[in-house]
Amino acid sequence: MPVTGKAQLGKKTKSLIPHLTAADIAIIDHVDIDRVSAEGLVKSGVKGVVNASQSISGRYPNVGPEILVEAGIELLDNVGQEVFEVISDGDIVSIEDNELICNNLVIANGTLLDQVQIELRMQAAERMLDQQMEKFVQNTIEYLEREKVSLIYDPWVPPVRTPIRGRQVLVVVRGYDYLQDLRTLAPYIREVKPVLIGVDGGADALLEAGFKPDIIIGDMDSVTDMALKSGSEVIPHAYEDGSCPSQARLERLGVMASPWPLAATSEDLALLLAWEKKADLIVALGTHSNLVEYLDKGRAGMASSFLVRLKVGTKLVDAKGVSKLYRASAPPRYILLVVLAAFLVVVSTIFISEPIRNIFIVMWLNIRTHLGM
Repeated sequence: MPVTGKAQLGKKTKSLIPHLTAADIAIIDHVDIDRVSAEGLVKSGVKGVVNASQSISGRYPNVGPEILVEAGIELLDNVGQEVFEVISDGDIVSIEDNELICNNLVIANGTLLDQVQIELRMQAAERMLDQQMEKFVQNTIEYLEREKVSLIYDPWVPPVRTPIRGRQVLVVVRGYDYLQDLRTLAPYIREVKPVLIGVDGGADALLEAGFKPDIIIGDMDSVTDMALKSGSEVIPHAYEDGSCPSQARLERLGVMASPWPLAATSEDLALLLAWEKKADLIVALGTHSNLVEYLDKGRAGMASSFLVRLKVGTKLVDAKGVSKLYRASAPPRYILLVVLAAFLVVVSTIFISEPIRNIFIVMWLNIRTHLGM
């Protein structure tokens, strides 16, 4: 059965996701579709995904394609870059077998991935993981020496209006299981009222959960206009030379912001800001912590994250995966026993207490009178 929908094109998947609807077929250019992007595509409800590049290159076992196919989304893989030249936003396209069709013409050919193909490619990718680990460690060691000065020795931190000193801070990042973990931490947020820092799309996650971020930090490539205009303080991440890719967008939205140039990830900046502003406790949610997660993010190493976590570690609580700690619910028989016990307590009270017994006798007589018994 062909899948037909309206084409929506984007070479950056996370920037495209907020604009997708259930009527769309997403056309992307994403080597090694990562888990968070796949979950975003599934949540958007798209009918299908057409990838100009390899969804599984074999470098490492990325689970994004598996998530898409398990959700019933057609994934046409590796159709080539030419698709961006012949298809425009809004065109009606169809995925049929291994072909992308528009106006009854075959526009591109690829591979319609299924579970069997994905499993075979993932097995091959897992055999490459040791090589990726070695490269990752080498890159991390190389950059440690270069980045230690700017991160360890009193780095410049932008001024903020939000009072942080002596308060707890919650940093929310678009990472594995971040939405589930955020729901689990909702009572903590309502009770403790920590400073809320959203890293890029983490700001939207906070808004969806009913909380307004105090500060938004990041490249601003996965955060919505609504979040940026919510009244939060905005700190755009800039390159070391001071150039800031998101500056034009922020100016267009009328959002006043001073860039923070630093060779680190945006989540590193958020942790560093909380530390340098003397937070009492830093709770991190959705942050990246292992090889596959960093490769998913396109990082060749983790020097800055290693250094920042060494620095802030005494105040850092990693809440990642907190939603998986305990999910047990009471079995039905326990609920029945509780209800039965409560009923017995009420009945016993009626028969033991004469005043209460008299009240129930009067109530019963009134009921009989109204019913004509």
